[in-house]
Amino acid sequence: MTLPMVVPQEGLPSRVRIHEVGARDGLQNEKAAVATDVKAEFIHRLADAGLTTIEATSFVHPKWVPQLADAEQLFPRLADVKADLPVLVPNERGLERALALGATRVAVFASASESFAKANLNRTLDEALAMFEPTVARAKEAGVHVRGYLSMCFGDPWEGPVPVPQVVQVCRALLDMGCDELSLGDTIGVATAGHVRALLTALNEAGVPTEKLGVHFHDTYGQALANTYAALQHGVTTVDASAGGLGGCPFAKSATGNLATEDLVWMLQGLGIDTGVDLDRLVATSAWMADHLGRPSPSRTVRALSHKEQ
Repeated sequence: MTLPMVVPQEGLPSRVRIHEVGARDGLQNEKAAVATDVKAEFIHRLADAGLTTIEATSFVHPKWVPQLADAEQLFPRLADVKADLPVLVPNERGLERALALGATRVAVFASASESFAKANLNRTLDEALAMFEPTVARAKEAGVHVRGYLSMCFGDPWEGPVPVPQVVQVCRALLDMGCDELSLGDTIGVATAGHVRALLTALNEAGVPTEKLGVHFHDTYGQALANTYAALQHGVTTVDASAGGLGGCPFAKSATGNLATEDLVWMLQGLGIDTGVDLDRLVATSAWMADHLGRPSPSRTVRALSHKEQ
């Protein structure tokens, strides 16, 4: 492919690690069951496209996320995948299930707001953090890498704006309990570039290094790429994205799809930033999954490049 034309910009990272969430965060909202074989092939195709971190599934109770009830069946089928395969674990029981299958990277899911903690975890913010402590401690004892997801970092559907100091406080708590990295989630997609810079600056001032931070933007108001660019300017090198723009959040009705991996790769390629991703292969993979789901991909890049091939 000769486009996009590469025009590097000063002050941006030379390489970005894409944390691909399509197979977990992307599919968890699907009402119709996606076959385990399809999920396994999806993850294999994503790895073949050059993605090196692919979140595979969640070991949450099937009652809460029925779409991911096949975690025990899926994970063993990924043994030959040449990529890191983190999995979401909600508690110690989920962690034990993941460890029993050989998982080496796990993630816990916290909230920056009281309302979402109650809606998602049925706990107060402090109770939710206390619940994660033994899970993170046990994971670290097992030599496992732990990612801390933090949702509602920029706004909450019930509370509105979430104060920056409150987000910083929860981030510090997650790092202090042993998380190796944090993912700052704009769960309902209300962040803007200035807000992103303000939060990242406040985190640095509180002793949270940029290299421990990733960003996770939703495109509800069309701001995901602009917010990502602001994070890159700050030095962030880990960006969450979902192949084909799949997903949202089952516990926040106003959350629309994640930032599409293809749209992110298009922008990064144009900036001369290395991702290791073969965009053509990735587009083909997302088009393949869209066929399985019976609807077109919301990714603009997938639509544009798929149309050109027809």
